[in-house]
Amino acid sequence: MRRSLALSSRWTAILVVISALCCLFSPAISVKHENFKTCDQSGFCKRNRAYADTAAGTNNWEAPYRIAPESLSWKNGQLQGSILKTVNANGETVRLPITISFLESGSARVVIDEEKRQKGEIELRHDSKIRKERYNEAESWAIVGGLDLSKTATEDRGSAKSHVKYGPDGKFEAVITYAPFGIDFKRDDATQVRFNDRGLLNLEHWRQKIDKPAPETKEGEEPSPTPEVPAGEDESTWWDETFGGNTDSKPRGPESVGLDITFPGYEYVFGIPEHAGSLSLKATRGGDGNHNDPYRLYNADVFEYIMDSSMTLYGSIPFMQAHKKDSTVGVFWLNAAETWIDVIKEKEAHNPLSLGIGSKFETKTHWFSESGLIDVFVFLGPTAKDITKVYGELTGYTALPQEFAIAYHQCRWNYNSDEDVKDVDRKMSKHNIPYDVIWLDIEYTDDKQYFTWDPLSFTNPTGMLEQLDQSERKLVAIIDPHIKNKDGYHVVEELKKKDLAVHDKGGGIYEGWCWPGSSHWVDCFNPAAIKWWIGLFKYDYFKGSAPNLFIWNDMNEPSVFNGPETTMPKDNIHHGGWEHRDVHNINGMTFHNATYQALLERRKGEIRRPFVLTRSFYSGSQRLGAMWTGDNQASWEHLAAGFPMILNNGIAGFPFAGADVGGFFGNPEKDLLTRWYQAGAFYPFFRGHAHIDTRRREPYLAGEPYTGIITQALRLRYSLLPAWYTAFHEASVDGTPIIRPHYFQYPSDEAGFAIDDQFFVGGTGLLAKPVVTEKAESVDIYLPDDEQYYDYFTFEKYSGRGKHNIVAPLEKIPLLMQGGHIIPRKDRPRRSSGLMKWDPHTLVLVLGKSGQAKGELYFDDGETFDYQQGAYVHREFEFRDGVLVSSDIGVNGKLTEKFLRCVKSVGVEKILIVGAPKSWEGKSSVKIGGGEAGLEFHPEEGNKAAWAVVRAPKVAIGEDWKIEF
Repeated sequence: MRRSLALSSRWTAILVVISALCCLFSPAISVKHENFKTCDQSGFCKRNRAYADTAAGTNNWEAPYRIAPESLSWKNGQLQGSILKTVNANGETVRLPITISFLESGSARVVIDEEKRQKGEIELRHDSKIRKERYNEAESWAIVGGLDLSKTATEDRGSAKSHVKYGPDGKFEAVITYAPFGIDFKRDDATQVRFNDRGLLNLEHWRQKIDKPAPETKEGEEPSPTPEVPAGEDESTWWDETFGGNTDSKPRGPESVGLDITFPGYEYVFGIPEHAGSLSLKATRGGDGNHNDPYRLYNADVFEYIMDSSMTLYGSIPFMQAHKKDSTVGVFWLNAAETWIDVIKEKEAHNPLSLGIGSKFETKTHWFSESGLIDVFVFLGPTAKDITKVYGELTGYTALPQEFAIAYHQCRWNYNSDEDVKDVDRKMSKHNIPYDVIWLDIEYTDDKQYFTWDPLSFTNPTGMLEQLDQSERKLVAIIDPHIKNKDGYHVVEELKKKDLAVHDKGGGIYEGWCWPGSSHWVDCFNPAAIKWWIGLFKYDYFKGSAPNLFIWNDMNEPSVFNGPETTMPKDNIHHGGWEHRDVHNINGMTFHNATYQALLERRKGEIRRPFVLTRSFYSGSQRLGAMWTGDNQASWEHLAAGFPMILNNGIAGFPFAGADVGGFFGNPEKDLLTRWYQAGAFYPFFRGHAHIDTRRREPYLAGEPYTGIITQALRLRYSLLPAWYTAFHEASVDGTPIIRPHYFQYPSDEAGFAIDDQFFVGGTGLLAKPVVTEKAESVDIYLPDDEQYYDYFTFEKYSGRGKHNIVAPLEKIPLLMQGGHIIPRKDRPRRSSGLMKWDPHTLVLVLGKSGQAKGELYFDDGETFDYQQGAYVHREFEFRDGVLVSSDIGVNGKLTEKFLRCVKSVGVEKILIVGAPKSWEGKSSVKIGGGEAGLEFHPEEGNKAAWAVVRAPKVAIGEDWKIEF
């Protein structure tokens, strides 16, 4: 006991010193690179890169992998067989089972395993009790559907190759070459994706460690020289690896997997978040403007991350899209271990007969992971929307959130007391600043013990929640996966008693250090741990919680202050006998999932949509809530970086994303804070947040004109909530990103492929380019077509493909409306979205050059899952030939009629027509059924379009109707 107390005191002292030093750091000081590995410091990364260099530098390189043709069998859309890996000059081989599945969705899946590992015919070192197989359970966490095998795929097998036709109308083809092994994936007879065309397939098979005895040296003799290790066979990191004072034991030895994937004809690749960089991924083998290291996917707590970097951040989605004119393809690398991805862009050799017309480049990628299987899905498009839809069928679409979650969130580390929270709430109302959620960081707890309240500063959490509820506002409290190791703390005592924590390599409960000091980590791979975790959130257990309290999961990479790379040792052991190295990138999602499950039903019979924010994420996390980009800085550079990061997250299937408005670290000057709120109004997840050492920066503290301008930005977000919610609904049913990059909307427009500082909002035709540059008072906005565009606020006209300059003083957000759209909004200012629930709608008809327009509106109760039984309104509005029609495009369900009765009183209070035809001048009314409503017409003024307004048309938003102009 004395030893443990002394150890605890020593660690506490060290942490205090570290904290004190951290307070001295200027926000300009960014991530400590020495805390995180480069490729050269990661054994398997260095080995796989060296393997690629050897292949590239060897004339007539031939990969040592071939399919045994006699092993092949075809059944029900699936080709199975064995790859033989030649491992020495004697021709000795290792058998690697391969399964190639052709799915009903049109995607293909390639899985390569290792036979000896499958059968358990290996020996583990250090008397380890971990699993002998390669990790094969990533699918159980990431995949929720879309695995039905194709009923129409056909195979034609030859002596050297096998041809499989599959996909819609048989337009896709996979050509599997036996020796050396490789696959060409074709669409319309043109190769779109190639596997192993550079021969970089590398599966490090199991081999026994042979300890070489030290050579004997007789007295008086010189010691024998150490024999040289053959090139490419550096064993220094095969059996253990040390970094930052931590040694990683490797009971299974080296086991990395690697594969080269080439996109012939494709110059642009996107995705593989999370990285702080451009939407269009850069090359990673050096050169002007390129990265020197591969993109790394290894979820980690990165303090004040830097810009334009390939280094790892908090989340990992190993999903990449490649795009060229009128064609998008993609790959999904289903592996939960540390992963690196090299990107090389090269000019293609000119071939006038090539079918891959449209680009002078091809992009070569090289993927390698530390352990697990080779498990890759291939998507052949041809559009980005096709790919995100099929990927969403596999990993799930983004959860449809409660409506409050897409409004504005007010946060800092930390609000000091329940009275502080109530004071902020009152002042936001006093200044007529709308917000929906106020947040609490770790200081609300009693001594960093989750599910408790500080008895001195949060004396009445119930009263605090009741005040918020009066304005339909919510509270979000942080709960992290590290549980304070303290005698008498009921949560940790239950965790230990039930044995629900992550174990160390010796089999004991793992102890590490985080905010509470000595901590244990909940192992949410364990179903029993999830069940226990759910119980902790019940109202009678989590005293002081209520239905308007929701949760924030931070530090779930997991962050471990005294761990290697500020995370958990790779040789820790999880439920089922898997090493942490196998599951690291999924770990955060398992904790996010447990919290989501806990919030579904906190009191029996009361089921509500959860809201849980996560910092760490993986493919499939979009089913569970929102994410944010982590610990950014109060700088213009970080403001500008937010949109490329959020756009990449969106096309990678996780669109409910945002960045800390104002910057987490540092004190933004007022222009920066104001511009950040204007940008944040276009983040799908919109939250202001700040570090504990920053000055308070609630919007009402900025002073005029800043407070007024920030309030205008917030009101813009609130007025457009119907449009945002409609976009969220679309994302929840087909995976379409909520904010959309140009290549997604205009796949033929090569000038727009790399644009990542402007975007379209849902299907509204709203084109936004918030100002992210210091002292800028204008922006150049790029128009991708010849349609008519209008300034959202002034109705100034812009047309003609190419760049247009928009004057944008501090109070102005550059926001255009594209002709041909109808935008739903609500114009009555309220304190929160909940108070807007029964407000009438405004419809903005933006007439294009054709004089027509179309749009959608979706809404439900914004809270429950009743929409799954038809309790929603989904309308299409179309204006054509002077007639505006509202049509039902929903599907009736059990609760449809009941919901329509509830919203019968919700009407349309105004119809605004931008670009109104001159022929309407002089008209004073429109026809609605058997009645009329007044029409006001405003002619053009200079470059400002004509516009008209119909007030009080007296039609219900949820019903069919027709208005004749």
